[in-house]
Amino acid sequence: MTPPDSIQAIVLTEHGGPDVLHSARVPLPSPGPGQVRVRTGAVGVNFIETYQRAGIYPVQLPFTPGMEAAGTVEAVGEGVTGLSVGDRVTTTETEATYAEAFVVDAERAVVIPASVDIQTAAAVSLQGVTAHYLSTSSYPARSGEVALVHAGAGGVGLLLTQLLATAGVTVITTTSTPKKAALSRAAGAQHTIGYDAFATRVRELTGGRGVDVVYDGVGKDTFDGSLASLRIRGTFVLFGGASGQVPPFNLQRLNTAGSITITRPTSTHFLLNRAEREWRYRELFEAIEAGTLAVRIGATFPLAEAAAAHRALEGRGTTGKTLLIPGRR
Repeated sequence: MTPPDSIQAIVLTEHGGPDVLHSARVPLPSPGPGQVRVRTGAVGVNFIETYQRAGIYPVQLPFTPGMEAAGTVEAVGEGVTGLSVGDRVTTTETEATYAEAFVVDAERAVVIPASVDIQTAAAVSLQGVTAHYLSTSSYPARSGEVALVHAGAGGVGLLLTQLLATAGVTVITTTSTPKKAALSRAAGAQHTIGYDAFATRVRELTGGRGVDVVYDGVGKDTFDGSLASLRIRGTFVLFGGASGQVPPFNLQRLNTAGSITITRPTSTHFLLNRAEREWRYRELFEAIEAGTLAVRIGATFPLAEAAAAHRALEGRGTTGKTLLIPGRR
């Protein structure tokens, strides 16, 4: 008999491949002061969780992965203002979301507009916020400029391309298959190219000048080519390492490449307070409502099949966002 105060969650008791992700019953969490408990509607699956599972990023075992999810508030802790039971919220700033319920600091939960469904809200949280801070803060690309976006059919790539194209930026993307290239063009990319000798192709497309900015979430495999793709005094925004982390390099290379500026941002530093958080989510939700931002959910899996979701993500077999859905069979 299932205890009434327990929930299903994915629990990691050892590091390894996807098969170490197991479904288990765990106690229903209680919200502490300043927190709310959310009944989970959809969970975002991210690469960081595969690194935690594999032991690349150390975590204390037993461990329930997850930092991103959307759902409905079902309990409110002491001192919480601005949120009530029944509110639909999303977040990318909590933990243990691979579960039927989770707790989150009320400060870090954002109310979902009535026009946006739970799955879309979960899918846009981390990747949408990332695309937003990349295009508005890390390097605010302007109309008439040219940007290179790697992995143009990925979750961040599709959203970032749309935001840039809406702002009047010419977008060049790299993709690995014709199907992914078509998705990227549908998102607003003017040019889609492969990864082989991409810097040469970028120079051809820009008349030898190079692009104003490169947004690179691939890392090790694209770093040198990204540097070679930039114009004089261009900006290199390195925001991830899907192919591995970039090894240490000689900063003098930025001089010889054309006085290049390079930055390595992370989302935590672009959600510093409630005002900044609400600004980013508001602009994303408004773009969804206006039809200028389409959120692609590439795959959904039942919560209990988290291992299959990890295999799909690591095998580069998905485009857009991958979600886990509690209660789905």
